[in-house]
Amino acid sequence: MTYGDGRAPRQDRTLTVVRAGALTTVQDLGRVGHAHLGVPRSGALDLPALRLVNRLVGNPPGAAALETTLDGCAVRPAHAVTMAVGGAPCAVSVDGRPVAWGASVRVAAGAVVEVGTATSGVRGYVAFGGGVSVEPVLGSRSTDLLSGLGPAPLREGTVLPLGAPAGPPPPVDGVPWRAPATELTLRVRLGPRDDWFTPDALRTLTTGVFRVSSESNRIGMRTEGPALERAVHDELPSEGMVAGAVQVPSNGRPLVFLTDHPTTGGYPVVAVVRERDLAAMAQAAPGTPVRFVATRR
Repeated sequence: MTYGDGRAPRQDRTLTVVRAGALTTVQDLGRVGHAHLGVPRSGALDLPALRLVNRLVGNPPGAAALETTLDGCAVRPAHAVTMAVGGAPCAVSVDGRPVAWGASVRVAAGAVVEVGTATSGVRGYVAFGGGVSVEPVLGSRSTDLLSGLGPAPLREGTVLPLGAPAGPPPPVDGVPWRAPATELTLRVRLGPRDDWFTPDALRTLTTGVFRVSSESNRIGMRTEGPALERAVHDELPSEGMVAGAVQVPSNGRPLVFLTDHPTTGGYPVVAVVRERDLAAMAQAAPGTPVRFVATRR
């Protein structure tokens, strides 16, 4: 196996993927400032969870970690390393022995770390002291599923390099974690194309109950529920898109763009979700109720 730049990995600071899980990717804080090139930010969907697991192992907040989806993953480090698992709660074990979730854990060289199925929420974050040190692309190590930038989603046998630890983990046994929401309340600002929808549609958006669709992914959170009726049926030229944009495709059901979203789109955006509410969507399992609340701030 090789790194992203073709070099052979150092055997003393690597980890090998034993079980890849449904979708496990490398993520950091993302690629900021490249939308004009058609490159979305990407990065971890649950940024607070990423920052916290990095803090637990002594990494800077933006160090790259593994983002798992629903059923976790299993890896084997070639050297002794400190790790932490956070985000969606799950069982964690080292060589079959249960260890703490949401806290720093020391793992011996060659031991198998098993990150189990999420008991609630969707996405887990696995940080290692030194961070996952794949070659950066446009300043980020994140996997972008839409453009294909960054390392490919993990597969069994993938070998990933780890960086040198930046410092010791903090002297704490664990930290408080917020449980995944059982209902999403997303604060939105209407516009820029709210005038393309009927008054009844806007009322439905802000008073109706939607649910997270099983077709959701890192590109966007699709919803099930009432359709929003358009007042304008013309074609809309492609416009710039941002994370949190509530786009309404031809079926009338709102779609909220997440970090791997396209940078332009041709369907009208009825509202934009506050950035502070985006992380909760990372942990919203299919079927979770969703409410949109209009706000002026």
